[in-house]
Amino acid sequence: MGFDKQLLFFFSALGAFNSSLLSLYFLFFARPRHSSNHFLGGLLLVLSIRIWKSLFFYFNPDLAKVYLQIGLSACFLIGPMLYFYIKSKVSKQDSIHAKWYWQIGAWLVLVIIIGFIYPYATYPELWGGAFYKIINYQWLGFIILSSLALKQTFQKAIAKNQKLSYHDIWLLSVFFGVTIIWLAYFTASYTSYALGALSFSFALYLSVLLLIYKRKQSFVSVEKKEKYASSKIASDEATDLLKKLDQTLTEHKLYTNPNLTLSQLASALKVKPHLLSQLLNDNLSKSFSQYINEYRVREAKLLLQTEGNLKMEIIAEKSGFNSNSTFYAAFKKVTNTTPAKFTQSVNH
Repeated sequence: MGFDKQLLFFFSALGAFNSSLLSLYFLFFARPRHSSNHFLGGLLLVLSIRIWKSLFFYFNPDLAKVYLQIGLSACFLIGPMLYFYIKSKVSKQDSIHAKWYWQIGAWLVLVIIIGFIYPYATYPELWGGAFYKIINYQWLGFIILSSLALKQTFQKAIAKNQKLSYHDIWLLSVFFGVTIIWLAYFTASYTSYALGALSFSFALYLSVLLLIYKRKQSFVSVEKKEKYASSKIASDEATDLLKKLDQTLTEHKLYTNPNLTLSQLASALKVKPHLLSQLLNDNLSKSFSQYINEYRVREAKLLLQTEGNLKMEIIAEKSGFNSNSTFYAAFKKVTNTTPAKFTQSVNH
C-alpha cells in the first residue's frame, strides 16, 4: 500500500472510529436522556457502518458480500436518523417522539426483510443497481425534509439583523456534513469511492471544531460575568425590570417554549443577556432555569386544576418542559409534592 493510500486510510478510519465511539456515547451515556441524543447516536452509528464498509471494500475488493449488504442497508437509516434528530432539536413537542422511534423501527424491519428475501450474495446486480439508486434517492428525500425543518434557521442565517446561536450552527453543521457525505457517495462513480469515507472525517472534525468553539464561547461568557459582577443594578431599575420581565413572560407565555434561552428572553426585553442574568442572580438569587421553571410549574398547576383529564406528558409539554423527568423534578422542587398528589389534593 502506497504512502498516499496509507494516509487516506488513516484519516478515514480515524473519523469512522471516533464516530463509532461517539455513537455509543450519545446512545447510552449522554445526559439528559433526550430523544435527540438517541437520534444523533443512531445517525453516527449508521454513518460509521457505512464508512467502515466503504473503507474495507476500497482496500479489499474481495470483501464478503454480507458486509457490503450491511453497509448499504445502513444507508436506509441515515436519512431518517438525520431528519428525526433535527426535528427533535427544533420541535417543541416531546410527546410525538415515540412515534418517531416506531418509524425508525419500521425502516429497520423493512431493511431486514428485504435483505433476507434478496441477499446481496444472490442478487448483486439488484443491490448494485435498483437498490443503490433507491437508497440514494431516499437519503436525498430526507435531506430535503431536514432542510424544510431547518427553514427558520436558514432564514436567520440569511438575515443581516439576526445572529446564529451555537445551537443553530451545530444543527447546520450536522445537516451540511451529512449532505456532503451523501454528495460524495452519489458522485462516487465519477470520482473516488473512498471520497465518501474521507468526507465523513471532514464532517466529523468540523463538528469537533464547533465543540471547541462552544467551549471558547463559554469562557468568554464567564469573563463577561466577572467583568460586570462589580456593577450592581439600581433598586428602582431592578424593580422596573422585574415587572417588565414578569409582564413579558406572562403575556406571551415565552416559558412554554422548551428551548427558551437567556439570550432569547433578554432580546424580548431589549436588554443585554448579562444584565438579565445579573438581575436574576442578585435580586432573586435564582438561576435562569430555576426562574423559568417556576412559571412552567405555575402553568402546570393551572392545567392540572382546569384540565385534569389530560395525560401528564401533555401537561408537561403544554407547560414548556422538554421531558417528563424534567417536569417531575421541577414540580417537586417548586411545590414539594408530585403532580399526581397535587391533583389529588385539588380534587379533594
